[in-house]
Amino acid sequence: MMARNSLRAGLLVVAATALTACGSLVPGSGSQSARGADAPATRIGSAPQSYAQRPEDASCLADLGAGGARFTPLPDAYTAPGCNRLGTVQLTALASDRTALAVSNIGPVQCGTAKVFNDWARFGVDRAARQILGSPVARIETMGSYSCRNVAGTERRSAHARAAAIDVSGFVLADGRRIVVKRDWQGGDAATREFLRVVHTSACKRFGTVLGPAYNAAHEDHLHLEGGSGSFCR
Repeated sequence: MMARNSLRAGLLVVAATALTACGSLVPGSGSQSARGADAPATRIGSAPQSYAQRPEDASCLADLGAGGARFTPLPDAYTAPGCNRLGTVQLTALASDRTALAVSNIGPVQCGTAKVFNDWARFGVDRAARQILGSPVARIETMGSYSCRNVAGTERRSAHARAAAIDVSGFVLADGRRIVVKRDWQGGDAATREFLRVVHTSACKRFGTVLGPAYNAAHEDHLHLEGGSGSFCR
C-alpha cells in the first residue's frame, strides 16, 4: 500500500512538471521565462504590427538611412479618431553634401515624409544657401510635425494628425546668420528673399502640398511641407 502511494505521488510530480514545461513554451504566456526577463511591456495605444512586418516601411527606413539621415523608428500609435502615428521616425539629423544638418523642435514624422524632407534639406536648402547666401546651412528650425488637430476653420483632420507634415519656420547658417520665414519673407534683403523663394519652389517639386506666407495669414511664419502624391503649391 505504501509503495502504491509513493508511485502515485511520483506520477503527480512528473505530470505537474510536464504541464509547467508546456506552459513556458506558449507564446505570450504569463510566465517570465516566456516573455524574457527584460522584454518591454506592450504600451497602451501601440499597434502590434512592427516595421519588420511591413515591407514598405522597412524599404523606406533603408532608403532614409542610405540618404544619410539619422533617426529612430517609433512604435505605431492611435491617439484619437483620425489621429495616428503609423510608420513614423524621430529625426535627429539630416544630411547635406558635406556634413550633418541639425533639425530642431521636430516630432514623429511618417518615414516617407521624412525621406522627402531629408532630400529637400540637402538638394533644395543647403545647396541654395551656399549658392545664394555664401554659407551652408547648420540647422533647420521647425514648429513641429505631429499634432492631433483639424485644418484651421474646418472639421477635417490636418496632415499633421497623421504625422505627414512638417512646419519649417527658419534656417540657421554655418556663419551664424538666422533666416526667419515670418521676418524675412518680405523684410529680408534681396539675397535672403531669393533664398526663401528658391527653397519654397524646391519644396513644391518634392512634397505633395506646400503652403507658405503667400497662401494665407495662418502660414505667414512657416512653410507647411506635406507628404503625399498631390501637387498643391502656394
